[in-house]
Amino acid sequence: MAKQKKGQKAADKPAVKAPVKATEPTAGGGLRELLRVPAGEVDLATYDTRATAGFNGTKEDGKLALENLGAEVSDWQERLFAEGRSGGERSILLVLQGMDTSGKGGVIRHGAGLMDPQGLKITSFKAPTPAEKRRGFLWRIRQAVPEHGLIGIFDRSHYEDVLIARVRELVTPNVWSRRYDQINEFEAELTASGVTIVKCYLHISPDEQLARLQARLDDPTKHWKYNPGDVDERLLWPDYMEAYQAAIERCNTPDAPWYVIPGDRKWYRNWAVTTILLETLKELNPEWPTADFDVEKEKKRLAAT
Repeated sequence: MAKQKKGQKAADKPAVKAPVKATEPTAGGGLRELLRVPAGEVDLATYDTRATAGFNGTKEDGKLALENLGAEVSDWQERLFAEGRSGGERSILLVLQGMDTSGKGGVIRHGAGLMDPQGLKITSFKAPTPAEKRRGFLWRIRQAVPEHGLIGIFDRSHYEDVLIARVRELVTPNVWSRRYDQINEFEAELTASGVTIVKCYLHISPDEQLARLQARLDDPTKHWKYNPGDVDERLLWPDYMEAYQAAIERCNTPDAPWYVIPGDRKWYRNWAVTTILLETLKELNPEWPTADFDVEKEKKRLAAT
């Protein structure tokens, strides 16, 4: 412990910082209300990538706040898992989209890392194989839909087929333009079957992406994360923003809304997505299943062993 300097009064000592609390932006609305994309036209340029909506603390506060969510989000996840194992038909699908380095892996590592792995189904979608292409763009997505009681997480998703497929002209405009309606129909089908869809666009600035790519090149332990192709995609930034705006605008439905997550501050990004997931779980309100056996009888049987 540091010694008090001569002549220093106790009142001059730094005060102990009180734990930070997330704000309550609306009556019962929570963070989802703040970050949900409203219906209508979308202009991503109007969204501040360094904003910390719903949080009034520092980076250190944010990291602590995320850690403090652990017990609660884990408890609600276990309830959902138990419900699914006892006849329940509900699940959650968290869709993570964003430019390279936007932090999809970071959200999974820091947010999903707070939960029990047996209740998660994480799928990372890479370029489709020739066999997958022949089956239609939604075929492999359907295979990864979470079962009852699980939280599924898509690291990239079916939206790649109206993003990179559009920007890189992998298919004709007639093909990718039809996919918006196909996606909406698919997501409506999932919702009707008990899947709650949470779609998060991790919004970073081109300057922040540049800094993150540079950091990977400067650190030999991060070279494995660097992909030379990221620079090629970066050159098409305006095209990708146009494609993202179209995807968010045309596939932003009441049952499967989009959330724009400011992503330049990693700590806020992780806290925000985890908080939205927690709010979703609490709204679903899964309950512990009742025992399908005589509890008192089993207690007596166990005591007799």
